[in-house]
Amino acid sequence: MLTTSDHRRDSAGLTYVYPVVSRRAGGVSLGINLNINNACNWACVYCQVEGLTRGGPPPVDLARLRVELEQMLDAICAGDFLRQQVAEEARRLVDVAFSGNGEPTSAAEFAGAVELVRDALEARGLLPAVKIRLITNGSLLHRPAVQRGVELIGEAGGEVWFKLDRAGEAATRAVNGVPQSAQPVLRRLRACIALAPTWVQTCWFGIDGAAPSVEERAAYCDLLGEVADGVAGVHLYGLARPSMQPQAGRLLRLPQAALAEFAEEIQKKTGVRVIINP
Repeated sequence: MLTTSDHRRDSAGLTYVYPVVSRRAGGVSLGINLNINNACNWACVYCQVEGLTRGGPPPVDLARLRVELEQMLDAICAGDFLRQQVAEEARRLVDVAFSGNGEPTSAAEFAGAVELVRDALEARGLLPAVKIRLITNGSLLHRPAVQRGVELIGEAGGEVWFKLDRAGEAATRAVNGVPQSAQPVLRRLRACIALAPTWVQTCWFGIDGAAPSVEERAAYCDLLGEVADGVAGVHLYGLARPSMQPQAGRLLRLPQAALAEFAEEIQKKTGVRVIINP
């Protein structure tokens, strides 16, 4: 049976498509893993991908992706996959999500992959009830080809979950493995908001026994406040699955009360609604 703690990309024995039970989406999510070589342009300390390397994916076989997606949609919509593999309370297909073992928008075929997902869902009458979601670090939203893929998602009634774990160069280097100043992040986030409904997704945890500082919290709220009138909300979540990165032993899972306190601070300072997934 699939569980919220098991997000193995090979759970169905396929190359690109994998089913999971998503605690944030609230049901079964069909994941699309374009980064089958475990390569990403970021190196987040909490990443659960074993053997993560820096880089981009190999060329995507769109024909194979289409066959795998059709196969899984048939098993879910016309077969007994949900009854056999999913607990009763989660037996509903909620989305097809571009996520996987690296940054999905780094694939040259990203927009083409979005198009074929849209066509498969549309042919079954599943849009817009079943959403197309992009889970992204947002670092490549300045590229026209990536913007085209996001635009297709927006036109299909889907949405983007845009990673914003920390604000400021030092904090993002410590958490995401890349130094990011506020202004480039804001430009890419605004570009995303203009193309599709956009949620900010934030993984909140401590490092070396210490929770994020008052200064880190303030910097985050200041950055988020710049786009408060455009984002749909914040998905604030903790460490649900173990990190497979060398820094794993340094990470501290925060209690739900700490997440609730930060959520209240975000809402008070920015007016943006926050959904907590401990």
